[in-house]
Amino acid sequence: MRYSMKFKQKMVEKMTGPGSTTPHFLAREAGVPATTLGRWLKETKVPPMSKRQRSGRSRWTGEEKVRVVMEAAATDEEKLGVLLRREGLHQADLDRFRQEVLNAANEGLRPKPRRSGPSPEQKKIRALEKELARKEKALAEAAALLVLRKKAEAFFLGEEEGDTTSSNDD
Repeated sequence: MRYSMKFKQKMVEKMTGPGSTTPHFLAREAGVPATTLGRWLKETKVPPMSKRQRSGRSRWTGEEKVRVVMEAAATDEEKLGVLLRREGLHQADLDRFRQEVLNAANEGLRPKPRRSGPSPEQKKIRALEKELARKEKALAEAAALLVLRKKAEAFFLGEEEGDTTSSNDD
């Protein structure tokens, strides 16, 4: 039986894209022999999703996204399907990559906003200065208490030793 190229591409996309199905399951669903589906998959040279890493944000670096977008821009519509299959992408993924590349390019062109407020180093310095002032105040209070204690001791000891009433009687 002869199948159209569009139908073949649709079946390969179902076997390779997100939420992909196995050739055996798809064979029952679409009424196409599993061996035929497997052959179409081999012809595209894209392994099924279960046998390769799922295409997610963590798989694609920024450089890879730019490369794919640039390569897609240089190809015509006819060869775009081959590129997408080779990379294991869907048109929606390519559109998302294009948007991400454009956003990144626009971000690079915008002037960076100046920070409002102190830097983390300045915040740390301020906190350390506050702590130092608190400790200096506590030290001054402790020194004042010691001075007062010595004066009180001297006062009380001076009265007992220097009692003039007993020395005047002699």
